[in-house]
Amino acid sequence: MFPESLKNELQQKIDRVAHPREMAIDVINALQDHYGYFSDEALGQAADLLAMTPLELDELATFYTFIYREPVGKYVIHVCDSLICWMENGENLVAHLCNRLDIQMGETTADGLFTLLPVCCIGYCDRAPAILVNRMVHGPLTTDALDNLIDKLREAST
Repeated sequence: MFPESLKNELQQKIDRVAHPREMAIDVINALQDHYGYFSDEALGQAADLLAMTPLELDELATFYTFIYREPVGKYVIHVCDSLICWMENGENLVAHLCNRLDIQMGETTADGLFTLLPVCCIGYCDRAPAILVNRMVHGPLTTDALDNLIDKLREAST
């Protein structure tokens, strides 16, 4: 169960709008931030708060790339797989990243630190090849820059 304080905070925000559904993404994001992902428990809590069905919210949640319906690592790495990143050696960087983390796209490292996910475009073509780590852009990247970033994230987690 999520804290009463969070529930009250969300309810106050919902009460300020004409239609509770307007707050669906805000509520989903707040619950995802609390749980680390948008769990089935969070889905039910959001449905209660918003007077929506769990199915309506699940349909919404599964539409968006940055809403996670399954557990993810501490650092979610979204790899841009757009044409521009591909032209700028993005494919080789993805292979390097998969090898370095010993996972494939859609997987999480055994230590729970990193989840690797593809994303259609992150809108940073001028910094290609680029990735997002917990919604922060990094690019243009080389294998050395990528290794340094992974090392820094690992250090920050110890």
